[in-house]
Amino acid sequence: MLNEPFEKTVEAEYSISPNLFTFLEAQNLTICLTSYETGQLYLIGRNPRGGIMINTQPFGKAMGLFVDDKVMHLATGTQIHRLENCLNANERAEELFDHCFVPRTTHTTGPLDAHDVAVDRDGNIVFVNTRFNCIARTSTKHSFETVWKPPFISRIVSEDRCHLNGMAMVDGALKYVTAISKSDTIDGWRDRRRNGGIVLNTQTDQVICEGLSMPHSPRVHQGELWVLNSGTGQLGIIDLSKSPEDAFTPQIFCPGFVRGLAFHNRFAFIGLSRPRYKRFEGLALDGMLKEADSEPWCGVQIVDLEKREVVAWLRIDGNVQEMYDVAVMPGVECAMSLNHSAPQMQNLVTWPAHLDAD
Repeated sequence: MLNEPFEKTVEAEYSISPNLFTFLEAQNLTICLTSYETGQLYLIGRNPRGGIMINTQPFGKAMGLFVDDKVMHLATGTQIHRLENCLNANERAEELFDHCFVPRTTHTTGPLDAHDVAVDRDGNIVFVNTRFNCIARTSTKHSFETVWKPPFISRIVSEDRCHLNGMAMVDGALKYVTAISKSDTIDGWRDRRRNGGIVLNTQTDQVICEGLSMPHSPRVHQGELWVLNSGTGQLGIIDLSKSPEDAFTPQIFCPGFVRGLAFHNRFAFIGLSRPRYKRFEGLALDGMLKEADSEPWCGVQIVDLEKREVVAWLRIDGNVQEMYDVAVMPGVECAMSLNHSAPQMQNLVTWPAHLDAD
């Protein structure tokens, strides 16, 4: 089945910081968010008629998001989509959108619980295959081909043992991953959520950071390795000169289960979720929220890394509780997306601009 099921009704209320529009205008970008819980892809940009434009499109269990040169790869419940902007320069969709992203290539992987996704220097789509505890790439014949597995995982088997979830690429090559634990038994990671989290260097198979609480979203920015210590609500840097137990240096606390991280210039874009489910209970985040006299957020906060403060934000209330990934798309003012079953797809035909000149 090409289209994935989507049944949950999304009831959302949006709150934005007063300066979000001017921030997006000054940085000339659009923010992309995914929510697997409600199966939504969010594109947050500037409405050319004024104000913020929040475009949503259902993609069943929307997870990892990778944006490169205005091409979007999206991991969902059973598929990985390559979405392309179908508009030519100076074209507008519905008189508003300067970019319209449609799925032009779709790989059907089956239910692998794919998390982070990326494209390597050879053009291969690689992703975190959480169900099989490995990094995988798409295949023209099978659900996946194995690229790498942690050294403590004894074999490739359909058991989520360590909850491998995040990966970071450096110069188009896989280099770092995050996992909730080093467990080698089915569901073993759930008993290690508080302090069993690790970061590994996949090129050396070494653990470079340990003692984390449900880490996610490793990213390399300006030569530094950043990671979200989700169970404490902290964004931090991994100091590779220190021992693994001391390598994580917190930089900022956000009021929520942090997951999804992107960078642009000196700014970090951090996804936040509300820890409402049993797998999030009993974490240090509970006490840190109480100490800050704060309730957990769902949405995205934008942090100035030089000032170590939040400069803009978007908050989502309603039945949307969890975000998964965050990406930024420079040079895009107001974007929309379509899935395979969107009504507009029934009559959508596009062609290159140069054909008009022939």
